[in-house]
This record gives sequence, C-alpha cells and structure tokens, in this order.
Amino acid sequence: MTVHSTLAAPTVDLREAWLEAHSDWGPGLHEDGFGLTADDDVATEQGFSDWIDRLRGDTMCTYRWMVEGERVLGGIALRHGTEKDIERLGHLGYGVRPSERGRGVATGALADMLEVAASLGFSEITAVCEVDNCASIATLEHAGGELLDRRVAEVRYRISVAR
Repeated sequence: MTVHSTLAAPTVDLREAWLEAHSDWGPGLHEDGFGLTADDDVATEQGFSDWIDRLRGDTMCTYRWMVEGERVLGGIALRHGTEKDIERLGHLGYGVRPSERGRGVATGALADMLEVAASLGFSEITAVCEVDNCASIATLEHAGGELLDRRVAEVRYRISVAR
C-alpha cells in the first residue's frame, strides 16, 4: 500500500504539525529532507518562521513536506547545488517520521518530487543512502533507480526524470 501524501512547501501554518513530526524522531536523530541544522531554532515561533524563510529562500535546494490532512509525515529535498555537493550528498534527501514508515509515504513523495525535478529541467537525479537502509534502497529501486556504485558505507542510485 502506497500512501500518497501531498507535497507542500514549508510554511509556518504547519508549525504544530511539523513539531509533532519532529518529536516523533526523538532527540539527536537526523531528519533527512527538512534542511534542519543545529543552528536552527524551531522551538520558538520567531525561530521557526526564520527557518521557514531560510528554506524558502534557498536557491540551491527545493524543500517540500509530505502532508496528509493536517499531519506532516516527512520531508523531501531536491538539491540543485554544486557538483561537489551533489557528488557527496546526491540530489535527493528525504525522511519519513518513524511512526509513518512502511506505508509507502516515501514512494509517493519521490514520485511527486520527480515531477518537480522535471519542471526544473532535470533529466536525471542522483540519490545516496546508507548500504544498510533497505527501505530507502527499495524506494529508490521502485522509482526506477539504477545502482551507480557502492562505496564503503553508502550506495548511489541514478533515477531518470520523465519529461
């Protein structure tokens, strides 16, 4: 079963829903796809608003949140930065909150993000994940991902973007 959530641009209107998703990860765990850094203050309204402004103004990355009704299920980011960054991180980063995994949320979001990539002129994207992240590997392969290489702790996939 694939849950087809909606991709939404980050917004302060979803602050409470995002904070609920954020707490689902637990302290110290990395949340891929949200563009959150250690310098971001998401606990205060002003800090959250500043973070949203930073994400929306980032010309090197397109951020979207996976939203189902009034709930934020995860985040997905399409990087269009430097070759060096893309080589290291890939074009794509995403994360689904732990309580929503296994329902196909990432599969649906990736399909939608490929449409965004096409609208931005991409013909293919690269995604990188850890070699033991079986769920991500399955998601990338479901989207037509072709294994490019395996490095010590990570694998890289190329996914064609339909136009």
